[in-house]
Amino acid sequence: MSKMSPMVGIKWLAEKLSSGATKNFRVLDSSWHLPNTNRIAAQEYPKKHIRGALFFDIDVCSDTTSKYVHMLPSAELFANYVGNLGINNDTHVVVYDNNDNFGLFSAPRVWWMFRHFGHPHVSILDGGLPKWINEGHPVTDEIPTVEPAKFVATANSTEVVSFEEMVQNVTDGGFQVMDARAAGRFDGVDPEPRPDIKPGHIPKSISFPFPLILDGDTREVKSLEDIRKIFDEKNISLDKPLTASCGSGVSACCLILAANLCGKDDVRLFDGAWVEYYLRADPKDIHVKGQV
Repeated sequence: MSKMSPMVGIKWLAEKLSSGATKNFRVLDSSWHLPNTNRIAAQEYPKKHIRGALFFDIDVCSDTTSKYVHMLPSAELFANYVGNLGINNDTHVVVYDNNDNFGLFSAPRVWWMFRHFGHPHVSILDGGLPKWINEGHPVTDEIPTVEPAKFVATANSTEVVSFEEMVQNVTDGGFQVMDARAAGRFDGVDPEPRPDIKPGHIPKSISFPFPLILDGDTREVKSLEDIRKIFDEKNISLDKPLTASCGSGVSACCLILAANLCGKDDVRLFDGAWVEYYLRADPKDIHVKGQV
């Protein structure tokens, strides 16, 4: 099977599901919400989802021994988790969000995880569940049952940046860092969604709020031309080493997706993101508004 397109449209998925040609095909509700939204995706999924979709829980499929939230799981844990969703190494996986504001938020994290563990046959539903519903397609509360499958996972460790590398980068500037959080959080003037974490940013990082890649009306990803223009406006070179960060490693994957659409396939992720950096960094290496 060849590498899948990073994005599929609502019409494409509707026709795919109605055709019945869904062998080696799986749809996953990959929704997750920030802790200050009072929404729990795992509780929303059973009430409303695309027919045939199963739920992918990024909090469950994670390294639960880590003090940081939803850090990458081991290859073995990932393989067992997705195998129990009936996914094998030939399955085309389509992931989607139920985020009402954006239509795209956490699904790119799951898209990235599949790719990280050696599975390129994964796509994101452009516009997510909100657009699916707005275009008149049905949802259900029926949860499908599937036969477990064998999935072999191989992690690509070069795609993940450690805290130590981030600290070193503050000194030597070996790679660019883009931060997907809202500008107010980056500047240190708006609160973080976690009460024990204060806002601010990693020195030398560039504020790139992930909603910039989305059309606010359609909730779809903007055109390639528009996305490239944003990278240019942010003075981010797609020809140089680039790392994405955010609050806890979720929305950063939206920026990895954006770069991927532009042809850059080697953006790395700071998985611990701002939460880990804030808790571990020397205070002098944390910038807030007013600092250079």
